[in-house]
Amino acid sequence: MSLRRLFRTKSIESLLREREEAQRGWKRVLGARDLIVLGIGAIIGAGIFANIGTAIAGDQVRLGAGAALLVSFVFTGTACVLAGLCYAELASLVPVSGSAYTYAYATLGELIAWIIGWDLILEYAVGNVAVAVSWSGYFCECLSSIGLEFPRWLATDLRTALDPLQPKYDPAILAGAPHVLGIPIVFNLPAVVIVAAITTLLILGIRESARFTAVMVIIKLLALGFFVIVAGQHFNAENWRPFAPNGWKGIQTGAAVMFFAFIGFDAVSTTAEECRNPKRDLPIGILGSLAVCTVIYVIVGVVVTGAVRWDSLNTAEPLATVLKTLNLPNAAGIVSLGSLVAHTAVLLVFQLGQPRILCVMARDGLLPPALAKTHGRFKTPYVATILTGLFVGVGSAVASLDEMADLCNIGTLSAFVIACLGVLVLRWKEPGRPRAFRTPWVPVVPILGVGACLYLMLGLPWTAWVRFVIWLAVGLTFYGCYGVWRSRLHARAAM
Repeated sequence: MSLRRLFRTKSIESLLREREEAQRGWKRVLGARDLIVLGIGAIIGAGIFANIGTAIAGDQVRLGAGAALLVSFVFTGTACVLAGLCYAELASLVPVSGSAYTYAYATLGELIAWIIGWDLILEYAVGNVAVAVSWSGYFCECLSSIGLEFPRWLATDLRTALDPLQPKYDPAILAGAPHVLGIPIVFNLPAVVIVAAITTLLILGIRESARFTAVMVIIKLLALGFFVIVAGQHFNAENWRPFAPNGWKGIQTGAAVMFFAFIGFDAVSTTAEECRNPKRDLPIGILGSLAVCTVIYVIVGVVVTGAVRWDSLNTAEPLATVLKTLNLPNAAGIVSLGSLVAHTAVLLVFQLGQPRILCVMARDGLLPPALAKTHGRFKTPYVATILTGLFVGVGSAVASLDEMADLCNIGTLSAFVIACLGVLVLRWKEPGRPRAFRTPWVPVVPILGVGACLYLMLGLPWTAWVRFVIWLAVGLTFYGCYGVWRSRLHARAAM
């Protein structure tokens, strides 16, 4: 097998033609406003409601940024804007569901496209495992605020239950769990239930999902506004001393952790085949949602770090912890409820994106063709949606938040690097092709985007890199055993 075969690209014309041939009735119902709402729905969730605590206070394997998280936000936001500008050009140029996978196929070849498609599973499916675990934590917090206690053995991941070094480890969890043949039964039931509910909704249709997301976006923005108003009244500049307790290393780590709070804007590009005017509306949805969320994050970061001491925030529910520390338990309950809604919106949009990427990869022959099937009545990729739901449901039953968030971050950053490189390649290969949106200051913006994303990847713990390498090895093995032989591109070339 020649290297040339592995790096053969698809023309943009063939990508667009295959989209029209394979769509078979996907409904074009989304406009620019819908896409901005979906983007906000995907971005604001577990990152700002849960991971912000780890970014500020650190944990056993990394240093926290303290109040200097504001600098981390600026760095991460800048990196995402650079990548977002590249995504916007590619999305307007190649309006096909598949996100960075499709862009890589058109620019860097099939092998790179496969690697990115495999990495995008880390962003969407593995990222949703982290979100579902965080959703469960806030669900239990809501019940606790009204005097109800959910059984801890039914809302805990295995590592937290077994590892004494985990922040929420409590031997009482295992003591209270039932045992079968001496083995404790510990899993995260609320996470499984919410994933099952979201999967069912997504099978019913894209328009229904978009409307539900719009309602949830309004609620979670109101919850964050409520938090800022209430906790902001207790701002104390003394909590910003020292401003950067762990120096630049803490700031870099905080930026890498909070990257999880920004991912999601690229999920807008996976709806390309359900947009009324994708060349115009996709860039608006990507950049508009990213801009809105960056402003919100900076405001929330100022309030969180100013209301309480930075080293008290390494909890699974940091915003609720802030309000409890300020002796405002009722307010904490309201914010926890808003967080539940925020997490639900993220779950919905990510669960919407992953099946569409799998569907496009199946069209190309790199995955089994069953994943490309569209439901006859609901016009949704139901097989891929169900498979994604099973993967996320099982993972969220047993996995921990930080592990999944780190794995999601490194996979997403690698996809962003490819998107930035894709702009450079297409500007060189097809400079005269009409572009509804053009990334400004090329090649400076794409090159800076690549550098910023790689730098954020270096801020992740070594365990994330090990898991990432193992994940890639599994993916390349699958491609070598299946995808490379079933590829439709290679089959056509051989005729």
